[in-house]
Amino acid sequence: MTDAADDAQTDRRTRVKVCGITRERDRDAAVAAGADAVGVISEVPVDTPREVAADRAAELLGGVPPLATGVVVTMPDTVEQAVELVETAEPDAVQVHGGLSPSELGALGRRVNQDLIVAVDADADDAADYAAVADALLVDSVDAEGGGGTGETHDWERTRELVADLDVPVLLAGGLDPDNVTDAAATVAPFGVDVASGVEAEPGVKDRDAVERFVAAATGVAA
Repeated sequence: MTDAADDAQTDRRTRVKVCGITRERDRDAAVAAGADAVGVISEVPVDTPREVAADRAAELLGGVPPLATGVVVTMPDTVEQAVELVETAEPDAVQVHGGLSPSELGALGRRVNQDLIVAVDADADDAADYAAVADALLVDSVDAEGGGGTGETHDWERTRELVADLDVPVLLAGGLDPDNVTDAAATVAPFGVDVASGVEAEPGVKDRDAVERFVAAATGVAA
């Protein structure tokens, strides 16, 4: 690698995904603030104010402009259920939480054209198995049902080791907000960061000022 390429890699900024979008105005505010991706949650078995129906997910994702990435976030019971949601919502990428095995996720990846983001528990020991079938991993603090959005941080030093060990991009999630994301990104050096509850005025409703501050704090850190 040349010195110029080394510099370019060093200067690559941390990407930002704002998740749990339920309203057009929040989607548009996130994109205007400089978010690289927006996430819309659909078809999850956990009780969350951020979930929308598949048809509504399609509407929200359909309004994501070029050069931004629309992500449908789901917890499917089967590969077929995930495929059906992707066909309805037509996202740019699909993010899967929950109980699908690496082999099932590999089958999903072969059936859809979208990039596959797989969420893993920050405390799990099998992240490499999921990385082998994913285009990216999202490392999160998950609850007993396997869902994210707990608002809890985890051991960032351990996640930094994952970033160094794995060949796929790693997104950091779990308890991030405008006040801690700079330290989190500097510690972990992830490809990107993911936020939901940390930029909300109330559950399911984003705070535009918090979104802007989060994006500014995160993107000020070179990955």
